[in-house]
Amino acid sequence: MPRASDSTAEQLNDEAAAPETGGVGSRIKALRAARRVSLRQLADMTGTTASFISQLERNLCGANTGTLLKIAAALDLGINDLFEDNARPLHKVLKREDRPVVPVGIHARKMLLSRRPIHQFEVYAGHFEVGGSTGDDAYVHGGKHEMFMVLKGTVELTLADERHVMREGDSVEYATSVPHRTVNIGDTPAEVLWIIAPPTAGAFELDQYRPGNRSHPGE
Repeated sequence: MPRASDSTAEQLNDEAAAPETGGVGSRIKALRAARRVSLRQLADMTGTTASFISQLERNLCGANTGTLLKIAAALDLGINDLFEDNARPLHKVLKREDRPVVPVGIHARKMLLSRRPIHQFEVYAGHFEVGGSTGDDAYVHGGKHEMFMVLKGTVELTLADERHVMREGDSVEYATSVPHRTVNIGDTPAEVLWIIAPPTAGAFELDQYRPGNRSHPGE
């Protein structure tokens, strides 16, 4: 039986081996690195071995659909993410006009700024027309940490029984388990930013955001 040090050395050698270009294996390697997940960790999460993952990433072997589904789930991705064009950079600039958008509340829109494979936090931008709000009622989502910042305009943020009038540059932090609601009380459109760590949205919620929508009505 190999010693623990031998196993560690073998894994380090696998990590250092130059990957073949292209293919699903190279995509998995890039996504795993972006997640900061080691070969051993991914192997443990998928019921495989570090040696198998290393060979797969170097396109020296293949994997069946079941294994690819496990790898995608372990990296918090959809299986289609494993087959996207390898030429596309992981750090692609998100243009304002390409922000994925969903309507939210009343006369308001919410844009998803953080992008897979980043999963340590979520970032959203919000646009509120005059009188727009996140809805008639306050809402909660999990028990995570949220920072709220006003980028433009004047809004009222309700946190439980507290009401805060906030203007450009103002920010506040709170637990996402605290009921909160935002309304634009100014006479011009308002823009805000939400930063949440760790994320509270799952793949289903994130898939509701669709790219290519305009960030502002009329654009």
